[in-house]
Amino acid sequence: MEIRPTTDEDLDVFVDTVHAAFGRFPETPVEGGGLWWSALETDRCLLALTADGRPVGTAATHSFELTLPGETAVPAPGVTAVGVLPSHRRQGVLTAMMRYQLAELRARGELLSVLLASEASIYGRFGYGPATYTAQLKVQRHEAAFAAPRARALADAPATGSDDGSGDGLGDGSGDGLGDGQDGGSFNGLGDGQDGGSFNGPVDGQDGGSFNGPVDGPVDGSGNGPGSGSVEVLRRAECGGILEEVYDRYRRTQPGALSRPHRWWALRAGQPPISREPRYIAVHRDAAGAPDGYASYSIESGTLTVDETIATDDAVFTALARFVLAHDLVSQVVFKHLPPEHPLRRQLADFRAGQVSGDMDWLWVRLLDVPRALTARGWFMDGELVLDVHDPFLGERDRYLLTVRNGKADCAPTDRKPDLSLDIRDLGSVYLGGTAPSTLVRAGHIRAHHPDAATLADTLFRAERSPHCLHWF
Repeated sequence: MEIRPTTDEDLDVFVDTVHAAFGRFPETPVEGGGLWWSALETDRCLLALTADGRPVGTAATHSFELTLPGETAVPAPGVTAVGVLPSHRRQGVLTAMMRYQLAELRARGELLSVLLASEASIYGRFGYGPATYTAQLKVQRHEAAFAAPRARALADAPATGSDDGSGDGLGDGSGDGLGDGQDGGSFNGLGDGQDGGSFNGPVDGQDGGSFNGPVDGPVDGSGNGPGSGSVEVLRRAECGGILEEVYDRYRRTQPGALSRPHRWWALRAGQPPISREPRYIAVHRDAAGAPDGYASYSIESGTLTVDETIATDDAVFTALARFVLAHDLVSQVVFKHLPPEHPLRRQLADFRAGQVSGDMDWLWVRLLDVPRALTARGWFMDGELVLDVHDPFLGERDRYLLTVRNGKADCAPTDRKPDLSLDIRDLGSVYLGGTAPSTLVRAGHIRAHHPDAATLADTLFRAERSPHCLHWF
């Protein structure tokens, strides 16, 4: 068997082979692209061929950047289009391609690689571990009332209680715990046939320009008072470069986020809102009119589905969430791809109104150069940890002293006794801060050599917030 990089002339063969591996037929891309494989980089694709030259396997990588804890972006090859023809499975083709690809990535000087796993049982043996997670949140529209932020009420309350007779310590006499006289449903216009005063008019029958109203009311998730901004509804084709600009700002501050190269947007290669599938886009603009967030959505059979919500801060996300939850003529709203412990569910007046489903892994990480990877990310607590790292797929075992001071790490070989012994896949899982080392200790995958090791590792590896990846590839 031969494994070799492809050329431009091999693209059709590559596309046909990977589709055959998944039992599908290639579609013809629309003019200028429009299908996922139109973004492939032929110099980063591999073909596995039999002795007589027949293609039986494929693998490729995309050129991405990954945002690490501490808002550092590093190159991150995104492994994709991995497939073996059904006639040649379980014959070592996949293993040979993954070994070839990892060697090629190391030769290029890459410190890590990432992928989305079609099956969770496949890629662990090649050193990849699940590092970010995602879930859906479904909210019935009639249950979508928001609670008033209690932090704002506490800030306004007297330091030692209240003597205003209201009994709730809020100092407004409302007695309902909302702090602003709202009834919990009037803001978003649910159940009373009104628009709640939140968006200056109903949102039904949108045609790409019918809604341009201000976002009134307490949209600041921090509880600091009314937000200043507006939401404009556009058709996807009307957005120009707005989505690309906003996404790029977002991904540079979100641990676990991947870049979306310009060619992906230009070719419309990917899933909505990148693709050419029709979508409405709710664009949030700040007080100066600059776009700082968007929600891509569609409506079918009374369900409004949000493909992704991109926001440069929590207040913008809250404003966009209020907007879609206030949409008329829908019975429920489904938010796809929210990170674990996203605050939206706790912003609802009824915690149980947010139904979580589809909780699953998303981005998997594989470290290729452990010292460089550990020193590339930011750290938020000082400390030392000795890691005994086993990489069975590449036949390597090394011990490192990780020393963190003032947010920076040094990682060097050591002969000191280890604090933790772990597989390279488990180091990939904890690398972005989305998986606690203690969880893998309790699962029996990481060995802690003394009682304090897992707690110390949890403290060191945490990120400033949960890592999250939205990009599909």
